[in-house]
Amino acid sequence: MCANKTPQSFAGTGEELLTVSEMYGADAAAISNGTSSDVLMENAGRAVVKAIINRWSARPVLILCGPGNNGGDGFVVARILADAGWPVKLALLGDVKSLTDDAAKMVAQWSGEIEGLDRSVLDGAELVIDALFGAGLSRAVDGVVATVIEEINRKAILCVAVDVPSGVNGDTGQVLGAAAHCTLTVTFFRQKPAHLLYPGREICGEIVVADIGIADEIMPDIAPMTAHNAPSLWLSELPKPSHLDHKYTRGYALIAGGAEMTGAARLSARAAARIGAGMVGIAAPEEVAAIYANDDPSFLIHQFTDISEFTILLNDERLSAAVIGPGTGVNQMTSEMALAALVSRKAVVLDADALTVFGDRREKLYEAIRGSKHVVMTPHEGEFLRLFDFTGDKLNRCRAAARKSGAVILLKGPDTVIAAPDGRAVINGNAPPTLATAGAGDVLAGLIAGLMAQGMEAFYATSAACWIHGEAASNFGPGLIASDLPKCIPAILKKLERISCT
Repeated sequence: MCANKTPQSFAGTGEELLTVSEMYGADAAAISNGTSSDVLMENAGRAVVKAIINRWSARPVLILCGPGNNGGDGFVVARILADAGWPVKLALLGDVKSLTDDAAKMVAQWSGEIEGLDRSVLDGAELVIDALFGAGLSRAVDGVVATVIEEINRKAILCVAVDVPSGVNGDTGQVLGAAAHCTLTVTFFRQKPAHLLYPGREICGEIVVADIGIADEIMPDIAPMTAHNAPSLWLSELPKPSHLDHKYTRGYALIAGGAEMTGAARLSARAAARIGAGMVGIAAPEEVAAIYANDDPSFLIHQFTDISEFTILLNDERLSAAVIGPGTGVNQMTSEMALAALVSRKAVVLDADALTVFGDRREKLYEAIRGSKHVVMTPHEGEFLRLFDFTGDKLNRCRAAARKSGAVILLKGPDTVIAAPDGRAVINGNAPPTLATAGAGDVLAGLIAGLMAQGMEAFYATSAACWIHGEAASNFGPGLIASDLPKCIPAILKKLERISCT
């Protein structure tokens, strides 16, 4: 599928992540198009049952139902599992007489006993179905619900969540009070941010997205601005070499090197070259230029002694992208190189030391970025806190930082978030734990710059580089060190080339 060309929306990509309110809109659109709400609920319950039966044999199961539509889904699950011969026990939070609308219709079809919710209902249960609250929970779980959830976790009872585990906010992935750690979560139509953002992602376990009868055609009206990072978003934008290309038309990326941590810039350079930049140069301080020159002979080594000489390198009209920060040190030269790169109006990646150095001069950095064309900043949480005052969940913090600075922000982590100033954001989900190794971020910075050097738009380049980075680490497996990553890139590009031809 081609990448969505409309910057305001990810509609039509197949990777949309829906907020809680957007999912309500999807339900409403399906109902207005002729699918009744009780049919949607029936379909949701059947989808949960299908996922359960596909994984486990019949065993004593406890269905925990809440007072709303999530509980209505639970009544459907209870009825169908009981009809299939499973020993089913059902507990309801609240009074059955208070149920309304579709939940009331579903409880009317349940002929079994309905118990009150307390810790004792867990006795004998080998599988718990959590249908207490949906994704829209906005207050902390407490009282008897918290007690039951904590007991599920203490006993390590196998648990399946309907939509999201109760206690997890569907928009942020944050835990409100308590949440049962699930082996499986079955959600409907599209995933929500909570399915990819920690800690929700870990609490959800395996995630199944079920079709319950909502048509994809409603997506343009919803116009979601958040997506799961995947090739379908940016594959059509990925640079493809032409027979008419030469090294400079394929992009020239310059990596600023440091005097002490010389490995960082070299890792970035290798990544930029492997991702397709036709020319990669390293700007090396004069006293360590020989170290850089003894690395890969394909790199062009430029010696410099002061900022004026570095600026001359930036002004080369053939240069299309620069990386500032990996291994350069938190010093005046790094600050001057970053500002010079931004003034040059080239595509710029600011990483590591080029972020930390502006911790006490953030407004000066923002001002310089606002006049530039394509800028990406790649902070980890510590660097983010030095540059921005935003608090709250990761997705909204990253979006706010992109709006404030005018740059594309890649906020690192196991659930890396990438946000553009126009409000688009993706959550990356393919990074393995082995990426927590020294130098991996330097490789990522080089990948982003290598793609932007070839003309790829900053947000797409950052999203593609992040996914490719995670894929490289996953393909390599255990024992990964940062220098392994660039060597894995060609196989991934070849795979993406095959996908784009299908």
